[in-house]
Amino acid sequence: MNERVKHLQQVAPFNLLPLDVLEGVAEQLQEIRYNKDKIIYEQEVSRLKGVDIIVKGEYESFFYDSMQNKRLLEHHSPGFCYGGVSVLLNRRQSLRTVIAKKGTVVYFLHRKDFRLLCKAYEDFFLYFTAEFGKRMQNEEFVHFFKQPAAFEESYLAADQLYSRKIESIEYRPIVQCSGDTPTFEAARLMAANKVSCLFITDQNRQIVGYATDITLRDHVIAQCRDARDPVSTVMANPIVAIDVDAYVYEAVLMMFSTKTRYLLVRKDNEYIGFLSRNKLLSEQAQSPLVFIQSVKSAVSDDELKRKWESVPQFVNQLLERGVNAEIANQVITTIADTIAQKVIENVIASVGKPPAKFVFIVLGSEGRKEQTFKTDQDNAIIYEDKANEHREEVRAYFLEFAQQVSDRLNEIGFVYCTGGFMAQNPKWTHSLSHWKRNYTAWMADALPETAIKFSTFFDCRLVYGEAAIFDELKVFLNDELQKPMGKLFFSMAKNALQYEPPLTFFNNIRTFTKGSREVFDIKKAMTPIVDLTRVYALKYRIFEVNTGERLKALRKQEVFSETEYHELSQSYYFLMNMRLKKQAVQIIRDKINPDNYIDISGLTKIERVALKEIFKIIGNFQARIRIEFTNNVLG
Repeated sequence: MNERVKHLQQVAPFNLLPLDVLEGVAEQLQEIRYNKDKIIYEQEVSRLKGVDIIVKGEYESFFYDSMQNKRLLEHHSPGFCYGGVSVLLNRRQSLRTVIAKKGTVVYFLHRKDFRLLCKAYEDFFLYFTAEFGKRMQNEEFVHFFKQPAAFEESYLAADQLYSRKIESIEYRPIVQCSGDTPTFEAARLMAANKVSCLFITDQNRQIVGYATDITLRDHVIAQCRDARDPVSTVMANPIVAIDVDAYVYEAVLMMFSTKTRYLLVRKDNEYIGFLSRNKLLSEQAQSPLVFIQSVKSAVSDDELKRKWESVPQFVNQLLERGVNAEIANQVITTIADTIAQKVIENVIASVGKPPAKFVFIVLGSEGRKEQTFKTDQDNAIIYEDKANEHREEVRAYFLEFAQQVSDRLNEIGFVYCTGGFMAQNPKWTHSLSHWKRNYTAWMADALPETAIKFSTFFDCRLVYGEAAIFDELKVFLNDELQKPMGKLFFSMAKNALQYEPPLTFFNNIRTFTKGSREVFDIKKAMTPIVDLTRVYALKYRIFEVNTGERLKALRKQEVFSETEYHELSQSYYFLMNMRLKKQAVQIIRDKINPDNYIDISGLTKIERVALKEIFKIIGNFQARIRIEFTNNVLG
């Protein structure tokens, strides 16, 4: 047996081929030697004539971004076959740039011989398609692989905004004074340092608030206050901070969601500077996130309706630029939250000040910050407990308030929930003590049908109101979940196993006929990931509600391995990306109401391969749930 055949027997997927075939392949191989740092292929430029099998030395492969930084750097040692995916699935164009290291020797196999092997031996062919399917679950890989034609034009919006970190922006040094400083002296300090925001410290020199130009105008000059009063009497709070290694888009979204104009920048638990909203937005002049500011300044429900109707076009542009679905979800959520907050404020202005403190919460996909373009209202109200003589008055106010909020949201485009999970339903507007009894009953009952019906209430999030009320509910749930909850987790696990990934015994995508199309329901395909992640989050008392954030927290607690975390997260957002794009096309191009059905005939070979890999991953995690929560391998 010659050396070439021996080498091929150690190389995947050539090791799947019969010996006599390998001997024939060995005769077709051409030996090529490369000098150190020789550029073998350039991404999306070089057309491959065949595949390379590394014998000695090393290939270094990577993507160049627009700043010529190497991204997704990989090193390939002897026994690696490069070029199969590019030849089969990328029009022969090299996916990545490849550089040979010193002393590199490869066996080259022409593409016509390589294609013959793929046609004759299915396992050999599937090795490359499966490898590409796994890579397509990596959001960064997808970003570069689906690079837009006018990439340079969209670099600022698509790359800098979503890949750039706070540390890359020049933030202002913190100017501060103690709370007992007279207000006029604080104003002089701001003028001397040419800052519009002054941070206020307590006796321990900890920052506890801030004063701005607007603070001085609205709370000192407009009210004819004595400028000698301590600045602490007019300061604003709470303090909002972001870590220096967070992304720019996170800072922008945080500013809009907290309604602050200033963010403290934190490094190693110490404040090192601050950023203003104007600074961030001027840095992102081409960013579509300025759209959110236009939503905040809308003056009527009609204007809010027009803004919401333009969201699919706006988000689709982000997706086309390579922005991942996790970010797209966050943007949709921030816009939806902003609209809800505007509506709530307008209703309060109309019906009068609430007779009790309250929170307006959102549930389900909206609560998880995973809204798509096919969405309805899922919300509720929790208000503080009042003395008996005021209960009916308080309840009457909030039911009328909820009705008006729901009606206005429906007119804007957030349609009524067909299941009635809305604050306008008297069942879902109650006092805090009543809500605690609700959760106690659901967890004690713990029947599978109860878990299905009320699981949406474990995906709840505050949009407006008194945070202390919602925090008290979370403390209550944290205490309750420390009690034996085997029945609850069993029932929720059964719920997570209700939807099976649409994969047949022979690893084909299972479809059903809808009209003239063969389709599968992508929402149901994603549901097991949402459900199983919720079960684990509750078991480990993790109160993040977003599926991606829950997965990160579970990984941090080592409930999931690094591999498991990445498989689930990347699978989920691959499906979400496909779902959002499909719905955007239905709204923008087809002018029809969006749905969750994916037409199998409209998928590329690459997408089908990626979906099959994802459905296998989901099936594996469902098997884990069966064992861990139901003690039943067969479900």
